[in-house]
Amino acid sequence: MAVTREDALRLDAADPLAAFRDRFVIEDPHRLYLDGNSLGRLPKGTRERLHRVIDQWGAELVGGWHDWIDAPTRTGDALAEVIGAPSGTVLVADSVTVNLFKLVNAILDTGAFTHLATDQDNFPTDRYVLEGIARARGLELTVFPVDPLYGPQPEDVPEGALTVLSHVAYRSGALADVAAFPDTVIWDLSHSAGSVPVDAARMRYAVGCTYKYLNAGPGATGYVYVREPDALVSPIQGWFGQARQFEMERPYEPAPGITRFLAGTPPILVLAAVEEGVRITAEAGIDALREKSVAQTELLLTLHDQWLAPLGFSVGTPREPHLRGSHVSLRHAEAWPICKALIERADVIPDFRGPDSVRLGVAPLYTRFVDVYDALDRLRDLVERGVHREVDATVSRVT
Repeated sequence: MAVTREDALRLDAADPLAAFRDRFVIEDPHRLYLDGNSLGRLPKGTRERLHRVIDQWGAELVGGWHDWIDAPTRTGDALAEVIGAPSGTVLVADSVTVNLFKLVNAILDTGAFTHLATDQDNFPTDRYVLEGIARARGLELTVFPVDPLYGPQPEDVPEGALTVLSHVAYRSGALADVAAFPDTVIWDLSHSAGSVPVDAARMRYAVGCTYKYLNAGPGATGYVYVREPDALVSPIQGWFGQARQFEMERPYEPAPGITRFLAGTPPILVLAAVEEGVRITAEAGIDALREKSVAQTELLLTLHDQWLAPLGFSVGTPREPHLRGSHVSLRHAEAWPICKALIERADVIPDFRGPDSVRLGVAPLYTRFVDVYDALDRLRDLVERGVHREVDATVSRVT
């Protein structure tokens, strides 16, 4: 039986998370936003929190540091609850790129590895970091091929290699079975934290960003997780990672615990935004978010089969719910102009990932079932009418 718009409205009426949508800034209700896997919406609470921190800065000046100085670890502990990590093992600081650089070098400095590895479909920044480290240290780097739909499997990982993999693949949305992999893997949680249960306690190391499903804002701070942080020393020795940091005449000594991965002065306004994004995610509950995400991606796939498959689309994401994250890639030979037409002519915001994927991300905190229905309906309509062939297909810097 064909799915109708009334079916989607009924799902929204029964959605226990529906009220969370009202806690986000939605300037244009007609615009359908299916790119929360790239940048989350702005929580209203974040805007209010940032005003409070700015007022605190104005009133207290340097005295505010008595509150601000613990923000990276305080926010890290809040995030640890969302990703299933023990308290004291997560630090919110720097970017994914910088945190991965610090973490890989710190592990290599223990002498346990001389071989690095990642998969060819991993997010580019992860590959670039490993390429640079391998070149600087004269180490072997293996970039191994994987199934483009299901991503890396345990048997793909080179034995004895320090390996970087994504928990949810950025292009296909494939979700890895962490428990099946060796603990020589550093996991990138950028496309999973806030949308799928992570259970970081099963992992030894991880990094991730906060601006996607955690809704912390463009370019917001990343994070690093280390199950046993005292076993490593960060290669970037800064004063915030120093034990007794205000005894400034002392030589560098790593601070105890995860704090040792701090380097320079943390960005307090950004950390406030991260903390608010994490807080609303924790309030909703990751299990409830996952249940809704699965239902919404199932709806998306059903509508693809009903409407889009006859128009030359195919699914570039695992159909098995337990093997996919919260975004779906729809493949089409004209994916790029279709993406542009969706944005310019249909008021739907997806994104494009080469060579041929229209990527649609559902963010269960604020995406409605009817949003998914209407977005696929507009997509069907513009392709049926050939509207995507009327737009300027010049590839822009941001896709």
